[in-house]
Amino acid sequence: MNLTLTGRTALVCGSTQGIGRATAIELALLGATIVLMARNEETLKTTLLELDTRQGQTHRYLVADFSQPGEVQTAIARHLAQFPALHILINNTGGPAGGPLIDANADEFVRTFHNHLLNNQALVQAVFPAMKEAGYGRIVNIISTSVKQPIVGLGVSNTIRGAVAQWAKTLSLEIARYGITVNNVLPGYTQTARLAAVLTMRSKTSGKTEEETAQQLEAEIPTGRFVTAEEVAAAAAFLCTPAAASINGVNLPVDGGKTGSL
Repeated sequence: MNLTLTGRTALVCGSTQGIGRATAIELALLGATIVLMARNEETLKTTLLELDTRQGQTHRYLVADFSQPGEVQTAIARHLAQFPALHILINNTGGPAGGPLIDANADEFVRTFHNHLLNNQALVQAVFPAMKEAGYGRIVNIISTSVKQPIVGLGVSNTIRGAVAQWAKTLSLEIARYGITVNNVLPGYTQTARLAAVLTMRSKTSGKTEEETAQQLEAEIPTGRFVTAEEVAAAAAFLCTPAAASINGVNLPVDGGKTGSL
């Protein structure tokens, strides 16, 4: 099985914490040169030092705030002007605050749409020429199991994540002929800052402690525990390898079997 990414370059968004950071580390272990992208330069520098370099990689980082699409576009354009080769794109950014859909205002939808779908679109348009020229491209979007089964209390997120999934599926039909695949990884309850926020929100509305809330959620997972960021990263990294060349346009849950659909 060909799992090597030596000679490939990967842009990993939201890569200073959680799933993004774990994915960057995993891709580097497979031999890829990593370009980190996040808004905090200090944490970018820290993450850079954690990346494996035993296969001669020279890793880099880009500073951009995903709430400012113009920053994202400028950062990637400048980077590609200097380093035109790019083979892997990991679209990943934090989700919006939770809350019932009925209470959400229009600004929340617009902001989340920009942060997720429009940034994804801009990045894909920027890196597509390089992937097409190389005859090799992997676009992996870190979304959520809400694509298959909406999560109570995350109304805006459920809505926009679904839009991103449809965008990705459409894109996968258009560009596969160039050796570029597009897939979605759908994390379930994963041990990240996002999960901590969800536990806090649910404990406040239910009157239970966060520990009790966590135990209740874990009891709903067939494996009996939360997913780790490293487990999600492993799935994303596999989709980036030559071995996954014919996996295209899929939604891959990494959730311990919790999602109640095929």
